[in-house]
Amino acid sequence: GSMAANDTPHGCGSNLDSIYYNLCDLAAVWGVVLEALAATGVASTFVLLVSLLASVPFMQDKNRRSGVALHASLLVFTAGLFGLTFAFIVGKDFSTCAARRFLFGVLFGCFACLLMQGVRLNVLSRRKDGPRVWPLWLGAAGLWLVEVVINTEWLVVTVVRHPQGPLNATAEAGRAAATPCNIANADFAMALIYVMTLILATLLASLALVSGKNDKWKTEGVFILVTAFFSVGIWVAWIVMYVYGNERSGGPTWDDPTLAIALVTSGWVFLILYSVPVICCSPADDESEQEFGNDLYPSRGVGYETILKEQSSQNMFIENKAFSMEEPNQASKPVSPYSGYTGQLRSSVYQPTELALITKAVTNAGDPSFDVVIPRATANA
Repeated sequence: GSMAANDTPHGCGSNLDSIYYNLCDLAAVWGVVLEALAATGVASTFVLLVSLLASVPFMQDKNRRSGVALHASLLVFTAGLFGLTFAFIVGKDFSTCAARRFLFGVLFGCFACLLMQGVRLNVLSRRKDGPRVWPLWLGAAGLWLVEVVINTEWLVVTVVRHPQGPLNATAEAGRAAATPCNIANADFAMALIYVMTLILATLLASLALVSGKNDKWKTEGVFILVTAFFSVGIWVAWIVMYVYGNERSGGPTWDDPTLAIALVTSGWVFLILYSVPVICCSPADDESEQEFGNDLYPSRGVGYETILKEQSSQNMFIENKAFSMEEPNQASKPVSPYSGYTGQLRSSVYQPTELALITKAVTNAGDPSFDVVIPRATANA
């Protein structure tokens, strides 16, 4: 509730509007703690978004690169969830209540991005080539726009249904100022049925992916599955508490903390269980694939050259062995027949110039047994 200006809570300035007391009131610890968690979440989301975009040039796999647009959109929505938390920490007026009711469902477009990521991975696990980037992103945008239309229509209809009273009535003006907040908790939850449908669809898509046989994309499918599973738990918890628990135990004063905790927890679930593992693991996978590819083909080249060298050395060894077998009969020969074979004779084969022919004639004249050794070596080899 509002406090008088002379009764400023500890930690707040004396000239601060009473609706902002929860941001600084050290006696109401929930506001300060959630404020710190939300601010840290915004900073962490920004760092992850920069890291994701910076890693795009180093992604070798085009199928992995196709999910960057969806992941970046998810991080933008996650930052919005952390920002919306402040609207629930701050007190109620027309603008904060309108933002609460409209953005609470709209910013959970995170699930539209996660659902399309699940669809993308399911296609990749069953085909070698996945869908392109723009159809996936436009599909997520279409799913998100449905929630935008639903929330816009619902907000307009409910605000018009409660027209503002005469301005000269102070109580009536105060009631009209918070018109968007004058709805039942059950109605607030009912307006989010479409988001709940997206959560369940994301859970089913990730289950279909994890149960598949393709292990390459199953890891990211596990991240989506765990994120969707924890999100279901968070949503069940806050809806039960918001619709049933608060009325029986804490009353309306617990409504704002309940929704703020749900937002902060959901945002950190998206970051810790999905974004951080995907961003940290994907460059490692691409790097290993790149190293494997770089090692694979050069190793084949080196192996091929090595095989040639081994074969040539083996042939030389056999030829050398054949010559050495002939050497006892040619003990008086001072020069190895092997060196003569690899040098001058090879040049006479590949370069039949006049000089080579003269050299061959001189060599044959000097050593008439040379022509006999070569056929034997070839026959033995």
